[in-house]
Amino acid sequence: MLYNSLNKKKIVKNDEKKIQHIRFAVQTVFLLLVIWIGAEFWFFVNSLSPDSAAAVNRPAGVDGFLPISALMSLWYWIQSGMINMVHPSGLFIFISIVAVSVYAGKSFCSWLCPIGTISEMIAEFGEKITGKRITVPRWLDWPLRSLKYLLLAFFLWAILPMSAMQLQIFLNSPYNKVADIKMYNFFVQISTTGFVIILLLFIFSTFIRGFWCRYLCPYGALLGFIGLFSPVKITRNPISCIDCGLCAKACPSSIKVDKVKRVISDECSLCLSCVDACPVKDTLFQQNIITKRKRTGLVTAAGIVIIYTGITGLAILTGFWQNNVTAEEYRELYQIIDLIGH
Repeated sequence: MLYNSLNKKKIVKNDEKKIQHIRFAVQTVFLLLVIWIGAEFWFFVNSLSPDSAAAVNRPAGVDGFLPISALMSLWYWIQSGMINMVHPSGLFIFISIVAVSVYAGKSFCSWLCPIGTISEMIAEFGEKITGKRITVPRWLDWPLRSLKYLLLAFFLWAILPMSAMQLQIFLNSPYNKVADIKMYNFFVQISTTGFVIILLLFIFSTFIRGFWCRYLCPYGALLGFIGLFSPVKITRNPISCIDCGLCAKACPSSIKVDKVKRVISDECSLCLSCVDACPVKDTLFQQNIITKRKRTGLVTAAGIVIIYTGITGLAILTGFWQNNVTAEEYRELYQIIDLIGH
């Protein structure tokens, strides 16, 4: 009633169903899926030991953790028209994530990404300790945010000039074939330097929400750029808005949602926390800026899951999921893995 008297507006309570519990459910399912894939991969790597007689299938989903290889596979496919079969699942996981970004902006980061989910958990833990959300000053936030774009620019600078032949040589190289195992060894045989870096990332992420995602993740930088071209944006109705600021307070990316008519930001991950926080009906919502039609959170959630599982499922059905590296070749390469370089 206070806002009503101050603004002389008739306030209709927002009765739209909250979407955060659905987002959390989707995040949890995908996080558990990643943990399952990680466990399968652990058994697979151990089966490569000369002392092991067990034959364990490699989980193809682990290719999702090789985004650089996936980007090179995509560029090779565009140039040659052929799909490289060393890490084909990584290619289709990458394509599905890009498709999700076109549909719903940078939503992969807040709905599906396991690192994003863990980062949220760490941030929630940090806010319980400090009792508040720490915000980096704008004069420091801007240059720090540029770091992930510099990393992305470096990878694009290194990859895009490569010819189809150069890409094929790398993609079929022993290094790329065991890139997943090398990534695994980095964590299970972590060096002191690596441990210190991860510890620092954990500490920073505890006190600065989404530190890795906001400042250092080149994957997030790419998806944020692609997401700018998504037609669906968070839109605010300034007529019915009561200027309570709850939307801006709820935004994990510190976007001033209450100050703009439409959110156009590479940092918006379409988590819909701001929409859920808005107390007034039809004041903050998703809108297709081309058709002017509104979209509910449930439709967004369903679309994200359907697009991701649809594209990866198609890859499975068409035989572009499992790679062509034999168990014998894996065993041979595993014995000399420390000698294999770029």
